[in-house]
Amino acid sequence: MSLEQLWNGWRAQYVGQEIGQSPDPSQSVFTHILNSDLSDEEAFIVHRSLHAFVILNAFPYASGHLLVLPYREVPNLDDLSTEESLDLWSCVTNATIALRGSHSPDALNVGINLGTAAGGSIARHLHVHVVPRWNGDSNFMTSVADTRTIPEPLSLTASKVRAAWPKGDQ
Repeated sequence: MSLEQLWNGWRAQYVGQEIGQSPDPSQSVFTHILNSDLSDEEAFIVHRSLHAFVILNAFPYASGHLLVLPYREVPNLDDLSTEESLDLWSCVTNATIALRGSHSPDALNVGINLGTAAGGSIARHLHVHVVPRWNGDSNFMTSVADTRTIPEPLSLTASKVRAAWPKGDQ
């Protein structure tokens, strides 16, 4: 049994595009976004640091679902330099702080899938998921209709997370 998506009008731009597909097969969708002319607001990038950035998941499991990535396209944690690793995990920590401030979740899931067999849909570009969770968030839609609902547009989520990002983080 597969989980169906309930597409809302504000998400229409993503329908018809393969999840995680870049128009350029030589790079990940994340590298494509970074190399595009899109502003951070248009790309839903909520934070940039020296070696990493934080972007909203375009296909979120919950409102506020963030992805933390190194700028450099690498598949594994051990491919990161010490500086990249420290910066990535600092961004993960700050993402949890920002989500607690912006969305007041009951809990957070922080996870990483290394490799396609582990569930990594974009395995070529390491990314850490930070997902807010609420008591009872597996509601009747998921239980009876195999459908997930996302109650707020990505632009609103992005502005809330940006406003809650810890001040002074580079």
